[in-house]
Amino acid sequence: MSDYYQTLGVFRDATADDIKRAYRKLAMEYHPDRNSSEDAEAKFKALSEAYQILSDPDKRAHYDRFGSAPAAGGGGFGGFEHIDLSDALNIFMRDFGGMSGFDGIFGGRGGGDMRRGQDVKVTVRLSLNEVVTGAKRSIKLKTMGPCATCAGSGAGKGTKPVPCGSCGGSGEVRRAARSVFGQFVQVGPCSSCRGEGTVIRTPCEVCRGEGRIKSERTVSVDIPKGVSTQNYITLRGQGAAGQRGGPAGDLIVMIEVKGDDQFTRDGDDLWLELPVAFSQAALGATLTVPTPHGDETLEIPSGVQSGSVIKLRGKGMPRLGANAVGNLNVRVRVWTPKSLNDEQRRLFAELAPHEESGPDQDGQSFWTKLKEALGA
Repeated sequence: MSDYYQTLGVFRDATADDIKRAYRKLAMEYHPDRNSSEDAEAKFKALSEAYQILSDPDKRAHYDRFGSAPAAGGGGFGGFEHIDLSDALNIFMRDFGGMSGFDGIFGGRGGGDMRRGQDVKVTVRLSLNEVVTGAKRSIKLKTMGPCATCAGSGAGKGTKPVPCGSCGGSGEVRRAARSVFGQFVQVGPCSSCRGEGTVIRTPCEVCRGEGRIKSERTVSVDIPKGVSTQNYITLRGQGAAGQRGGPAGDLIVMIEVKGDDQFTRDGDDLWLELPVAFSQAALGATLTVPTPHGDETLEIPSGVQSGSVIKLRGKGMPRLGANAVGNLNVRVRVWTPKSLNDEQRRLFAELAPHEESGPDQDGQSFWTKLKEALGA
């Protein structure tokens, strides 16, 4: 993956305004409607992808930390692929499309279809084990779907939409204008047909000319391994149906990972608190510990100190979009019993004098160190 900062020609400590200015300058230069060179489109998409990540504080922080983007697609990690030209144009027009002259310069290309359906956002909750293995969900949607009676056209039975008389079916009107770039043709949607290019004389009785009605359907989504809360998946065209045959919106699946009773997650790594008895800490022990991949044998070395960390490599979380797995860090906690039976009390009483009389290398006895560690 290319360096996003290098792509935009800014330093890593660049401000948000620096990033925006750099993107605007380069995007204007390589916009495919103004630059006809063979590599212009590829450069424009690369610039838009870099800008999309670095202009978002959360995505930029993730990129700075891990060297990868949590949202490397057109939406979220939307299939884990680079953005396409349509996404790049939408990013550009979203932040700069309202500036004077831009619609005319680029022919209104980035404005989108006014009949496009709405995006639908849903949240999917996953357990930690599902994040490890990946998951599949069937999502039931109650949203707008194409009208079966008119096949989404909006026209009544036995009729069909006819070309608009004002724009001749093009859906747009043109007029000459001038800007700092010189004279150009400004393009705008036709007011008579609202940019559709057609008009409906006899609306469908079921959908009343909308071309869509409320419906219910089920969408299946595959969730890859290694996702985390605030990741999201974009399913193109799986949102609400558009008006009168317009393109459907997108389904945006937000990911929420539930907390786990055993493990604490830190990126690709996991942490596990492991209580051990005094005797196990002093003598060493072989214990069985849980991991998301199944139980593992853990060797506790003799003389281990409370708070020591033992690392199990490759037993953490899978890395999103990569063939790598984090580690499981096991933090040892020497366990102090809250109550003792008579036999245990007798044995500890016999042990105490030896602990007090047996200083460690730094001159402190084990018992003194233990009291300090426990705040006693």
